[in-house]
Amino acid sequence: MTIKELENRWAKPGERVDDLQCRGHYIIQNKDIFCFGMDAVLLADFATGAPGRQVIDLGTGTGVIPLLMQARGKGAHFTGLEIQSYSADMAQRSVQMNGLEQEISILEGDMRNVRELFPAGSFGAVTCNPPYIKGNHGLENENSPKNIARHEILMELADVVKAAAYLLGEGGTFAMVHKPFRLTEIMRLMMEYHIEPKRMCMVQPYADKEPNMVLIEGNKGGRPMLKVEPALVVYNKDGSYTEQLLSRYGNV
Repeated sequence: MTIKELENRWAKPGERVDDLQCRGHYIIQNKDIFCFGMDAVLLADFATGAPGRQVIDLGTGTGVIPLLMQARGKGAHFTGLEIQSYSADMAQRSVQMNGLEQEISILEGDMRNVRELFPAGSFGAVTCNPPYIKGNHGLENENSPKNIARHEILMELADVVKAAAYLLGEGGTFAMVHKPFRLTEIMRLMMEYHIEPKRMCMVQPYADKEPNMVLIEGNKGGRPMLKVEPALVVYNKDGSYTEQLLSRYGNV
């Protein structure tokens, strides 16, 4: 089907269908609600996942991370947990549009209530691209979907790590993308909930600029040893994408 035909069948007013350029997968998005960014794509590439086991993405939004990780074979089955009804509905329709109902499940729910939704230790890997901004001061409409996606309104960083620790089986991996200025808080919380940081990669917009993203992964119950991977530089001096970045996008 063409994108137009997919939109006619699966999209609602105001939505569009985008080609993920990843094994024929497409995704439904609405620019007035929220569209995924480079951080989600890089997390899907960075995360080890759990081949042959269950994987869950917390705050999945439009479901882009499960879609990309499924294409990479990083799990036997993926669950996307999303608190916002409209986003969960878009994600579910994207799964159906791609014919992946057996591989990906979308569940509307609150990550703060995971104990009511799943048995402890039922996943081999957890991923999350959470809101980066602490607090909601000065927001005109704190309940707008974009603000909920960007600000810690419905959850806090501690809620993410606590949920991941509960959901992971021993030795399972937790991977997250966030902002470097909160790295000490991230690592403290991971260790507090017995998720040992094992891998970290800084993302720089340009080679001569400081990092503006950090990718981090830990193992539940792991032994102390952190591997700091070479920094990922996004843009060349002329503004074009680096080969390093393009290889991450095309790593399927």
